[in-house]
Amino acid sequence: MKTSIYYYTGTGNSLWAARKLGAELKDARLGSMRRGSPEHDGAEAIGLVFPVHIWGLPGRVVEFVNRLPANKYYFALAVNAGQVAATLTQLKKLMEARGLKLSAGFDIVMPSNYIPWGGAAPVETQHRLFSGAAIKIREIAGTIARGGVGPVEQGPLWQNLLLSGLFYKLSYSKVAKLDKNFWADDKCNGCAICTAVCPSGNIVIEGKKPVWQGRCEQCLACIQWCPTEAIQYGKKTPGYARYHNPEVTLSDMRA
Repeated sequence: MKTSIYYYTGTGNSLWAARKLGAELKDARLGSMRRGSPEHDGAEAIGLVFPVHIWGLPGRVVEFVNRLPANKYYFALAVNAGQVAATLTQLKKLMEARGLKLSAGFDIVMPSNYIPWGGAAPVETQHRLFSGAAIKIREIAGTIARGGVGPVEQGPLWQNLLLSGLFYKLSYSKVAKLDKNFWADDKCNGCAICTAVCPSGNIVIEGKKPVWQGRCEQCLACIQWCPTEAIQYGKKTPGYARYHNPEVTLSDMRA
């Protein structure tokens, strides 16, 4: 079955997962949601691999789903740090509203990149999560190769109702302006890597410093990929270790 996998990634976890799945499926083609155009994709199956943002779908993923073609076998991997909540159910309903069917949806737990709540996990923890994710992705590949259909994975009821059902809905419209909490300290050298990795083109360099433009996606690529760790978010991040997927490079993010 000819398969296309589209990914959306800020710090590389979803790209890593998409690559692992593509390698298992062997004939899969990978494309970025940042630049990919799915409307005329000739594949029989289309996969979506993306991070969970505030216990729901990132805005970029919502926009991408609204351009998906009909009559395909669809599957999805929701990459998260342990609380997928009702993200995949939300995706399923969004697709159903467009006459599309999400045949399979999977929860993939990876190291957290949400630095406002703490720095990178210990390397041993990261490796354990990578190993567990790789095992599950191999199992997922078998299901997809068979064209499997089943209920999408979700969290416990309290997560679905409270986190996805309430917090996500209250926060979604405010995400774009959350970049007011970013700032650059004296280590900033104006290299502009933050502008290159930002998927929404939300950062410009003025006076050799990054300036955020109010259309943030909260992917945290800017803070996590800054080579001098000059970009901060709020007051605590100067003391936090950074994280991006160790198997993803800066060149990958620019591709």
